[in-house]
Amino acid sequence: MADDLMPTPARPRTRRGYALAVTAAGALLVFCAVLPWAGLQATSSLIGGGVANDVRGIDDPFGVYTLMAGMVTLGCGLAGMVARPRLAALAVIPGGLALVVLVMFISGDGGGLRDRISLNLGELLSIEPVIRFGWFGALACALAIVLLSVLALFRRPEAGDQS
Repeated sequence: MADDLMPTPARPRTRRGYALAVTAAGALLVFCAVLPWAGLQATSSLIGGGVANDVRGIDDPFGVYTLMAGMVTLGCGLAGMVARPRLAALAVIPGGLALVVLVMFISGDGGGLRDRISLNLGELLSIEPVIRFGWFGALACALAIVLLSVLALFRRPEAGDQS
């Protein structure tokens, strides 16, 4: 009779905070792949203005690869939220690949900024390539994905856990 009145031990709570954060970072990486990454900017002090032509991330093959890495990261994060939180740690692979692809975009390997020229004719005309905010956002998201997916591997001790 007394055994029936004893409370059952509580199941250990699984922490899904890192999986949720990996999912959010993956969604932001997908969003940043659509934003402008680079462009050409022409300025002239003679007319007192300038013209800019932007390239979105998905206009370049490296941007498409980054978009796919973000979608795979989103899937890893969702799998970590639904099944096991450590599945979110698999997102380190697409996050690391996104970092490599973003660096390759800027360095000019296989396209990217390689075909853009820089021309400076003093006060008359200045044409130069510029890096836009979307590339910096994608870089920050890829770094966050790598960091959060590594942190998802480690189990934080519970409040009452002594081991």
